[in-house]
Amino acid sequence: MDNTRLIPLRGSERSAHADARSAGAVSDSERIDVTLVLRRRNEIPDALVEGPETISREELAARYGADPADIDMVKRTAEQHGLTVTEADPASRRVKVSGTLGQLRSVVEADSLTKVTTPDPAHEGRVLEHRQRTGGLRILPEWDGVVMGVTGLDNRPQARPHIQRIEAHAAHTSYSPVDLGKVYRFPQATDGSGHTIGVVELGGGIPEGDLDAYFAELGIPTPTVDVVEVGAGSNTPGVSLRADGEVMLDIEVIGALAPGARQVVYFAENSAQGFTDAISTALFAQPTPTVVSISWGMSEDSWTAQGRAILDAALADAAAMGVTVCVAAGDDGSSDGDPTGQAHTDFPASSPRALACGGTRLDADAATGTVNSETVWNDLNGSASGGGVSRKFEQPVWQANVGVPDGNGQGRWRGVPDVSANASPRSGYRVLIRGQDEVIGGTSAVAPLWAALTVRLSEALGRPLGMLQPVLYAGAAPGVGPDGFRDIVQGDIGDFAATPGWDACTGLGVPDGQALLARLASV
Repeated sequence: MDNTRLIPLRGSERSAHADARSAGAVSDSERIDVTLVLRRRNEIPDALVEGPETISREELAARYGADPADIDMVKRTAEQHGLTVTEADPASRRVKVSGTLGQLRSVVEADSLTKVTTPDPAHEGRVLEHRQRTGGLRILPEWDGVVMGVTGLDNRPQARPHIQRIEAHAAHTSYSPVDLGKVYRFPQATDGSGHTIGVVELGGGIPEGDLDAYFAELGIPTPTVDVVEVGAGSNTPGVSLRADGEVMLDIEVIGALAPGARQVVYFAENSAQGFTDAISTALFAQPTPTVVSISWGMSEDSWTAQGRAILDAALADAAAMGVTVCVAAGDDGSSDGDPTGQAHTDFPASSPRALACGGTRLDADAATGTVNSETVWNDLNGSASGGGVSRKFEQPVWQANVGVPDGNGQGRWRGVPDVSANASPRSGYRVLIRGQDEVIGGTSAVAPLWAALTVRLSEALGRPLGMLQPVLYAGAAPGVGPDGFRDIVQGDIGDFAATPGWDACTGLGVPDGQALLARLASV
């Protein structure tokens, strides 16, 4: 098979996983599903991404989706090389093709592709066998400038759940999500009715009976929860307690704080392909969701440049359609778990299009909602809120005047997080997992909390909120926080300490939902 004419795909270079162990060769007869992401017919204007205007899925596809001529060319050339085209979506600009590795090599080839085993980030002590590529990708010359990214050859785990479990007796205190709705003054006379929240999961499942039992304990009707399995993903409870805990934490927090909202849970394979396909599937569903909640991520350095660009572009689609995307900022302090201890931010939270959600440790009276103290979450055992300064995303205009530190003399970069809420497992969330009462923490709890708050704000205002950051940051300045937040000024996450105003520990602070509603109503 002649593949000597294939040309490099920019931004596709990938390193080996640090803990990879060889597991043999990948057979040419192995069947692989690959996602090709195409260029836009026109770039989305920043004003549409960041402004109050929104457009429908159909309008986005017509203005900023893939050109039908590009889709036809890619489909035709793929089929000419013996591949099967299984999906072509102009709105999300994805063409999915399937074939054996031997067939795929005629249109896309990795410098090196082998089988390896690596630790499962969602299940301590378990190893996974998967394909790993190193070096760059090469594609058909006809695809040059048209195909912007290819995912699926390498299916290594691309994210970990940002969840912290603790024995209930070890928690200093704990709260139901309903308690936290009182603490953070969620808007009254709202419950999320008429709105949909997409929830992205890269493992785990919903244990039978847990939802009915949990919401019966809270005295709340069980919310509507639908399941969509994306690609190789599946709703599979019982394999990993950590992953099941993530799934149930997300659903139970949202269901307790926005019981009237419909939740759609998207289960996908934990890989770059699965992660991006799940987000795109959620964003372009009917009806368009009000919010998407994501509690999975990994250091932005662990992603390829094309992988970050593909997912970031999907988040731009979300903003244009008026969808708010809430993303956990990480649970490993300023290093984001890097073994060298150097500062890193977590992706996709580090995308400027994501509402990055950091964490605090809370001491409050659950009965009255009165806060005794709230500090940066750092339990001094490696368990701390993620945050810092991105090395991959430039500083957005709306964050330019809040005091984000410079990027080690390398210019001005995106600061993380934007917002926060309770996350310490020592002041954790009471949830039910596999029939057992648990106390759970992590910024995994903050993303669904902010997702629930966002739908209730949207319900009260009668409109989608889209990308919230430009509005939330308005009025902020170094040492000065904007209205609608309670500033957190004590604590650190390692390399960064809390200060008045925005900081790289808790962002703008924790929400005062009723004050936020009043502020948003005046915009």
